[in-house]
Amino acid sequence: MATHRDEFANYCCELLCTAGPCVLKRMFGGYGISTDGLSIAIVADLGHGEKLWLKASAESIPTFEAAGCQRFTYTAQGKSRSMAYYSAPDDAMESVPEMAPWARLALQAALAARQPPKRKPKTALRPPAT
Repeated sequence: MATHRDEFANYCCELLCTAGPCVLKRMFGGYGISTDGLSIAIVADLGHGEKLWLKASAESIPTFEAAGCQRFTYTAQGKSRSMAYYSAPDDAMESVPEMAPWARLALQAALAARQPPKRKPKTALRPPAT
């Protein structure tokens, strides 16, 4: 029997369909949402009901904050911690077209996170002194 949480998670996948075919995976009492192996969102209840949290990058955080989105923050071992996920804007939760630009931001953040870190160039070795 499907629970409200399951139904909400499935609805979130429908909303994020413009990012690609979404896959739900149970995790930590909520769900992870991915497309093509890239984590783009999570569905979790942090004490105020189920919410969709979208992956953000350094470039997209100002956009999420300007829209009034809240950062995913939780308490573990007595310390407040956060992750680079932001709540989806309320109006984006109404339809696929409203969610589309936010789904693209989440996908771009997931793609950026997948890129290997840039390595420092190696310094040329000097020949041994003769």
